[in-house]
Amino acid sequence: MSSLLCSAFCTASTYDLKNFIEDLRTKYKCTSFRDVVHVEIPTLESTKGTSSILCTALYFDYGVMVCWGLEKEKAREYLKLVKNFEHQPLEEAETDEFTYVYGESSKIVEDEIILPHQDILTKLAVSHGIAQSVKLGTFENALHKSYEESKHIPEALARKGRIPLSRKEIRRKMGDLFIERNSINLHVNVLDTPEFFWEYPELDSLYKMIANYLDISTRVEVLNQRLDVVHELFEMLGNELNHQHSSRLEWTIIWLIIIEVVLSLLRDVFRVI
Repeated sequence: MSSLLCSAFCTASTYDLKNFIEDLRTKYKCTSFRDVVHVEIPTLESTKGTSSILCTALYFDYGVMVCWGLEKEKAREYLKLVKNFEHQPLEEAETDEFTYVYGESSKIVEDEIILPHQDILTKLAVSHGIAQSVKLGTFENALHKSYEESKHIPEALARKGRIPLSRKEIRRKMGDLFIERNSINLHVNVLDTPEFFWEYPELDSLYKMIANYLDISTRVEVLNQRLDVVHELFEMLGNELNHQHSSRLEWTIIWLIIIEVVLSLLRDVFRVI
């Protein structure tokens, strides 16, 4: 059998799987696993007619779909099924793809996954790693965007000794950073080892195989370091805001003292008032 395609898409912050599966059951054969919905796609006959390809789509509650056995454009049609059940859809979907074949043992070489059989649990175990990688990609892109939009702030502070932003602009930037950081912190737990493997510990080695190949642990560490940088930037902006407020109060007090002195001179020396 020639190589087949495995495609992954992250299109939203989360999917409402509870209502999604109720809608799906009227049209497709589907199964619910822990935080995952499996949709069985009608079997495709192979080109030689000697065997069949079991196609499947797996929807993860953190906004990812992994599709096995379909070309990318065909897979996008199954992605449309979940469109009405997306929460906080992304402006641009994060995607990844692999090829896969069936062989004697499970392994992955140069983005080609080798599976021992077509069992759905085997594909689900591998899909967990692929889905996490794609989700992680959205976090990485979001933090990179935040960095690119904010890197001029510490650079300006280093050159000029102050942040060239008004109080309103600082508040807006702090709000943006806070939303971005919290959005990632709220969902970063999806990058832990899935609870699915508590029920199927014999499949944990498949998950670790793909997770190691996609370097998920190292990427999570880098992500956490970047979150720390965002946190430090957030604190720096907060300190600058406090400094501007204190400076404004100081100048207000200075001007009040000046006015008081002028009034005293006009009253007691020049006797104008």
